Amino acid sequence: MPTLKEAAEKFLKLKRIAVAGVSSTKKEAANYIFEKLKSSGYEVFAVNPKTTEIDGNPCYHNLSEIPAKLEGVVVCTHPKVTLSIVKQCAELKVKHVWIHRAMDQGSYSPDVEEYCIEHRINLIPAGCPMMFCRPVDFPHKCIKWVLQFTGKLPKSLNT
Repeated sequence: MPTLKEAAEKFLKLKRIAVAGVSSTKKEAANYIFEKLKSSGYEVFAVNPKTTEIDGNPCYHNLSEIPAKLEGVVVCTHPKVTLSIVKQCAELKVKHVWIHRAMDQGSYSPDVEEYCIEHRINLIPAGCPMMFCRPVDFPHKCIKWVLQFTGKLPKSLNT
């Protein structure tokens, strides 16, 4: 089983990543992740079924609309939507998924882990890419430390 650090490093070696759950009305975690990945040189795609543009960037209603072969997806949606996003990943043969989850439930849904195992999707079921994407800002260093200290960040992963 890979450690969270190893899985995060592997995920962040990908180049084409979608961020599902980017908001057109306010700054959400997905928006910050989208901006961080974009400014770090990734080819990143915003996904929100209710809009076609966010901050001047094209936004796609679902993963299948994205005009590129995705390598990974960060899920920052309501937990009720997470499984449908992961099912889209399986259909598109996207093998790397990161479910945003910090202090609370975040986008995590328990049925997703089993689905990812069955469909051979590498899953990071907790944390935030901003805790690992360098340079890591001070707030994310602190959040990572607190989550590790409280045991809310897994040391190793099942998938």
